[in-house]
Amino acid sequence: MWRTGGLGLVLGALMLGMLLAALDQTIVSTALPTIVSDLGGLGELSWVVTAYILSSTVSTPLWGKLGDQYGRKKLFQAAIVVFLVGSALCGLARNMGELIGFRALQGLGGGGLMVLAQAIVGDVVPVRERGRYQGFFGAVFAVSSVAGPLLGGLFVDHLSWHWVFYVNLPIGVLALIVISTALPSGTERTRHAIDYLGMAFLGGGAACLVLMATWGGTAYPWGDPVVVGLGIAAAALLALWWQAEKRAREPVLPPRLFGMRVFNVASLIGFVVGFAMFGPLTYMPLFLQVVQGVSPTASGFHLLPMMGGMLVTSIVSGQIITRSGRYKVFPILGTAIVSIGLYLLSHVREDTSVLRLSVYLLVLGVGIGLVMQVLVIVVQNAVGFEDLGVATSGATFFRLIGGSFGVAIAGSIFTSRLTDDLVRLSRTVSIPPGMERAVQSDPTVIQRLPPETATAFLAAYSDAIAHVFLYSAPVALVAFAAAWLLPEVPLRETTKAADLGECYGAAPTERSSLAEVERGLWRLADADMRRDYYRRLSDMAGLDLPPGAVWLLARLGTRGPQAGTELAERAGVTVERGRPYADLLVARGLVRRAGDGVLGLTRAGEQVADRLVAEAREGLRRLIRDWNPEEHPRLRELLQRLPRELLGSAGDRPRNG
Repeated sequence: MWRTGGLGLVLGALMLGMLLAALDQTIVSTALPTIVSDLGGLGELSWVVTAYILSSTVSTPLWGKLGDQYGRKKLFQAAIVVFLVGSALCGLARNMGELIGFRALQGLGGGGLMVLAQAIVGDVVPVRERGRYQGFFGAVFAVSSVAGPLLGGLFVDHLSWHWVFYVNLPIGVLALIVISTALPSGTERTRHAIDYLGMAFLGGGAACLVLMATWGGTAYPWGDPVVVGLGIAAAALLALWWQAEKRAREPVLPPRLFGMRVFNVASLIGFVVGFAMFGPLTYMPLFLQVVQGVSPTASGFHLLPMMGGMLVTSIVSGQIITRSGRYKVFPILGTAIVSIGLYLLSHVREDTSVLRLSVYLLVLGVGIGLVMQVLVIVVQNAVGFEDLGVATSGATFFRLIGGSFGVAIAGSIFTSRLTDDLVRLSRTVSIPPGMERAVQSDPTVIQRLPPETATAFLAAYSDAIAHVFLYSAPVALVAFAAAWLLPEVPLRETTKAADLGECYGAAPTERSSLAEVERGLWRLADADMRRDYYRRLSDMAGLDLPPGAVWLLARLGTRGPQAGTELAERAGVTVERGRPYADLLVARGLVRRAGDGVLGLTRAGEQVADRLVAEAREGLRRLIRDWNPEEHPRLRELLQRLPRELLGSAGDRPRNG
């Protein structure tokens, strides 16, 4: 068993790695205007965000399965190295093309960091404590989503945009050193038939669609062979993916999921939520810094109402769903509010006040938060046990892909509208030669124009960004209409225990169905065992014993004979304080004390301990009975194993009696 210090060190390193990967989804947003001013290429701005999200999303299943198969420690170390190399190269990028390519490399490592860090928790944390620690990891995603834009602005203002990426290096190296020296290598290996073809075809098809959305109508006319070719390539790759999934032993997204209305509707809504979140997150800093002239740090503060609204309503809606078991109202209400928020943001102008803009962003954040917590719950509640893992990862996959499309389409709308506005502007305002192209490459040149001309250019920028939100609002209305199609059925117990990290922002998942059920049980057991559990267990088993004695019986029954000093240390008490419980059990003939102070169960004690385990097992069975454990051997094995791992833990030792 690990000592607390060693475990805390490893968990701290895992959380640092996950924090870096999660931050890089949002930290770049407030630095983008400065990056564009330095490197040029305003038309490629969206791909700085899209490249990271797309590569991390598509690579997640591969990291998860390779980690199961070859050991998570080595794969996590490799993910850190890839992420750090990508970060260093991003900071050294000399143009937008290089930055986009290096961001894709960085995202490849980031996907591994996020999914493997969560998986390693199950390897190093005792079963009884996993629910609590998984909650900490979920909080990392919430913190990163709120803090990312603000930190990006601070780095740009006080250092340079390069430090948005360089800051990863010392923190990542520290995490790598701790993981290399403190994390044990021995983990259970699971053989997988990895769906390489499915991942390649799905990733390639998604990339072609995003490229088509980015270039169509801007870099190339919609009828251009390049755009048409991308559409044909996307259709061909997705058709190949569909055929590959039918033959794969472990498909990334089984085709049978798309025969379920709940999965299709939830995926559509998730796609729109990602679309609505990342579009504003990318282009609002451009509006604030270029049009309204605020600093990068100030633009990060301006985004706090949106991110804070998302966080608060995600938590509140999750709590309400857990207690009431009702969820359908949240996607309906949330998508309606998202539509209103996007429409309000389409009215932003250069003279829009800070208060009004904050209210608009808060409305959007509240709407997104109301929907986020629901989608994973809805999908998990609708599928059978055999599809639980892939359905959960599929729900988060479409939210992430929606973010990629949201940023790409927002960039296409912005570039197209800005081009049209500048053409109209050239007919009424005297513009220096080449200024139209210069402004589209580097918005800071507006500051060097005469006041009247600069005002006209800022109005064009404002109008182009407003149209990003105007054209996004109808997309949200599609999700609003779809939300009415979600059926509302009673929630499974483990589904109620959804983790905030699963539902907030853009957290990828890649776990088996068994691992998904286990996570729910960990969280439910953690809550249950903090409510005077051993007194209730004593009553259920028909024992007339205080909770401390019941805990001691369970500890000896599940861990075997132990010295009194070791038991006292595990219980966090002195030997003198723990001795009365041991004496009581010895007097009852349930425990024997050897001459060296080692305590062990008698035959009668073993029978009582077995009753305690049986009662605990029955309690767990009730929590997962809606998964029909009698039909699934892996769930039956879980019920045999888990009670012995949960009972007698130091984490839930009775504090009184």
